[in-house]
Parts: sequence; C-alpha cells; structure tokens
Amino acid sequence: MIGILYFYLIIFLILSNEIKIELFSKVDSLKGKSLKEAYGVLLNYINSNQEINDWDNMNMGEQEAIKFGLTQLNNGEGQSHDNVIPSLNIK
Repeated sequence: MIGILYFYLIIFLILSNEIKIELFSKVDSLKGKSLKEAYGVLLNYINSNQEINDWDNMNMGEQEAIKFGLTQLNNGEGQSHDNVIPSLNIK
C-alpha cells in the first residue's frame, strides 16, 4: 500500500513540475500588454482564492455582520461613499 501511495505522490510531483515549467514558458514568451494582462489575471486568481480563505477564517460575528450589510444593500438601504466619508471626519 505504501508503495502505491509513494508512486502517486511521485506522479503528482512530476505533473506539478511539468505544469510549472509549461506555465513559466508561456508567460516568458509574452510581451508588453499581453504580459501585463496575464499578470493581472494570475493575481486576480490568486487573490480570489485568498479571499475565500479569509471568509473561512472570519468568526461567526464578522460573517453575520457582512451578511447583514449585504441584506441592507439588497433592500435599498445602502449609503453612497460620498455620503459616508464626510460623516467619518477623516483628515
């Protein structure tokens, strides 16, 4: 059984490395605007995964507060940025 698990681990590592090499090769061939767009897409993907993890790491109270705020927005009870900021007296 250990031998089979070891075999699958090795295959997984080889495939992971091949994917990284192929991805690097494709990114390395990009120039100018295409490179910037690919960079943005990759960062958005990475950051979107992080946001999911952030939600999972919030306590129940924080999650409920966000859900309550979204309910208020959906009910038309939201306030615009222009109305909120002046009331905070930010210097």
